[in-house]
Amino acid sequence: MVRVLLASVLVLLPLAGGAAAQEPYPTRPVTIVAPYPPGGAADLTARPLAPALERALKQPVVVVNKPGGGGAVGTQWVSIAKPDGYTIMLTVFSISTIPEADRVAGRTPSFTRDQFVPIARLNADPTLLMVRTDAPWKTLKEFVEDAKKRPDAIIYASAGPFSVAHLAIEVFMQAAGIKLRHLPTTGGGPAMTAVLGGHAAVAALSTGAVSPQVKGGKIRVLANSGAARLAAFPDTPTMKELGYDVEVYLWTGLFAPKDVPAHALKVLRDAVRKAMQDDEFKAASERMQMPPAHQDGDEFKAWWDKDAEMLAAAIRRMGKPGTK
Repeated sequence: MVRVLLASVLVLLPLAGGAAAQEPYPTRPVTIVAPYPPGGAADLTARPLAPALERALKQPVVVVNKPGGGGAVGTQWVSIAKPDGYTIMLTVFSISTIPEADRVAGRTPSFTRDQFVPIARLNADPTLLMVRTDAPWKTLKEFVEDAKKRPDAIIYASAGPFSVAHLAIEVFMQAAGIKLRHLPTTGGGPAMTAVLGGHAAVAALSTGAVSPQVKGGKIRVLANSGAARLAAFPDTPTMKELGYDVEVYLWTGLFAPKDVPAHALKVLRDAVRKAMQDDEFKAASERMQMPPAHQDGDEFKAWWDKDAEMLAAAIRRMGKPGTK
């Protein structure tokens, strides 16, 4: 009789464990960590996403900024957070570039990509390669031809080492077979100021940063770094259609620490899918000129892997800042 009872208990143990693993989710507030200060792409996307997710999850969703180290501090914090689905992160491409930049600098990365599981990509904004309206180049072809004649003479501004503005130009230089001189600044605004003030001739910045200057007649856009033309710039060709193998985006994505329960991950992915159709979220995205570009599950993972390797290769080519 004792043996029969013991055998019954042993049979039921795995079932009990399975039941515990499938506990309801979510039953309390979910925190979205934005590893940047207020006002950046991650924060500006997280703020309207949170109430849309609340409506889908039927639980409060709170946005917490954890800035520092160019995104490294908050990202590392999430990488070691409890993988229960209640702490997730909304970040940008830096989740891919920071570990590679650490390796190039001879440092042990503070986190790695395999510490995260992607929930969804939210948007993907190409950069716009732009010059002042009084610049001598009317087309990208003219710019490339001139740059080939004068290696390292034309100055480009970026938002700092390994920013998307920096990487977009690096990928373009590799594809076009040209060499430009880098003027790093402290952000997209200062990079635009450098071009407008004549300290740099060219930059690759976001649609939101460039559009007001185009409307003001101060900036001319030569090409965009995405796969398709933008509705806001229908006459501006992509670099790809002009023959350059370039596809670089300022994108935002939602991630969870690895080992998050499968059922919680599914709930989150389903909730994001609903949130992307939320009228208030779509309106906010349009105001930021970062329209939704949703990718879910395996599709986002495959895209992220490819994008990360492209960016890592660019960082390896550039090497440690100040060494080339």
